[in-house]
Amino acid sequence: MRSRIVKLRSTWSRLLSGYWFVPTVIVVVAAGLALVLIQLDGWIDGNGTGEGDTLGFTGGPDSARALLAAIASSTLTLTALVFSVTVVVLQLASGQFSPRVLRTFLRDRVNQATLGVFLATYVYSLLVLREIRGPDGPVDNFVPGLAVTGAFVLVLVAIGFFVQYIHNIATSIRVIQVIDKISSETVGSIERVHAVDAEEPERSELPVGPVVHVVRASGRGVVLNVDDAHLGRIATSDELELVVVPRVGDFVRSDGPLVEVRGIADPDEIDDHAIERCFAFGKERALDHDPAFGVRQLIDIAERALSPGINDPTTATQCLDHVHDLLHRLCRRPLPAWRVTDARVTVPQYTWEAYVSLALDEPRNWGASSIQVHRRMGAMLDDLIAEAPAHRVLVLEEQRRLLDARRSDLAPAEHAALLHDGAGAGGPVGGRGRRPASLRRP
Repeated sequence: MRSRIVKLRSTWSRLLSGYWFVPTVIVVVAAGLALVLIQLDGWIDGNGTGEGDTLGFTGGPDSARALLAAIASSTLTLTALVFSVTVVVLQLASGQFSPRVLRTFLRDRVNQATLGVFLATYVYSLLVLREIRGPDGPVDNFVPGLAVTGAFVLVLVAIGFFVQYIHNIATSIRVIQVIDKISSETVGSIERVHAVDAEEPERSELPVGPVVHVVRASGRGVVLNVDDAHLGRIATSDELELVVVPRVGDFVRSDGPLVEVRGIADPDEIDDHAIERCFAFGKERALDHDPAFGVRQLIDIAERALSPGINDPTTATQCLDHVHDLLHRLCRRPLPAWRVTDARVTVPQYTWEAYVSLALDEPRNWGASSIQVHRRMGAMLDDLIAEAPAHRVLVLEEQRRLLDARRSDLAPAEHAALLHDGAGAGGPVGGRGRRPASLRRP
């Protein structure tokens, strides 16, 4: 049951990441609303015989047709405009920021809802238009007044969504908006994956025992989630010890190793398919259970900003601001190399050292010639060293030593400017600036 829940959650995440799901739901709802209102109009109008009263629109068949035709044509034109603008924004995001951030844009609810409302208005208008009957038809006049009024209301709603869409597009292409959204989603992923109150034994070594069987993947893909609770039930019922090989976010090739079965077990009695069903796969990484992917996206944006063709160290510094916040959130959380379930299932995960290496190694390399990046990274390391527990300071001090060693990439006249500064601006604020240890006088 739990493995099905994991699959459903992964499927739901993929649906929300697609650009078609929300618009399709809105269109289906609008079509259903049109049919309901038409039936209600028929009942009010004496079952379509022309007898009785009508509500809402009171014009004749010709005016109703003209109104609905105008609504349908105009909304279809605006739908094409919305789609074109969205494609341009996706191209800009892919080229200017990183291809990895497209998922963030595709998940934007305002963009999805706007496209859905315009398509829904178009479909709704066509469905109502086909039910209007004039005096020249085989049946008496019938104008669904409520349904026509509903089309007019949908137009007003669509205009409101269009205004919000323009505002959303104008703000979403700002680099700081992209960075902040990625950072916010990563914070949520950290809260799910690395809970503050988690009590898990930190194991530096794999469980002892011979590998009697290896469960292999039947297909290829990126590991999105692992249902270790269900794996624990399988291990307990069959008296197995299971060691998961890939981390969440790793790509697994076809016939690649998924789980090592250790202990005393008959390989012929192991249900490989039941174990494989505990894994959710996808074509690309997702932030839901993979905080490292959020850090990866921020570092990608920073690296692209530092490339010679763009040369924008300020954007890289803004990325480092949020990387700093993420590392600070992680530094006091339990980050064991292995997550253990029921003492029988061992799942690998990112350690503190892995997060620090992911966050700092590449910016240090690409930002070697940028004074601004040096300053910001130095200030980040100073703060983390002061805040992190003692057993996590060593890797930070090593990063600071490597950062100070890269000053050889700068001209000698620029060494004096390497005061560590949180804004990368180049000077101490309120006397809090700190010169790198290798440059301070004894």
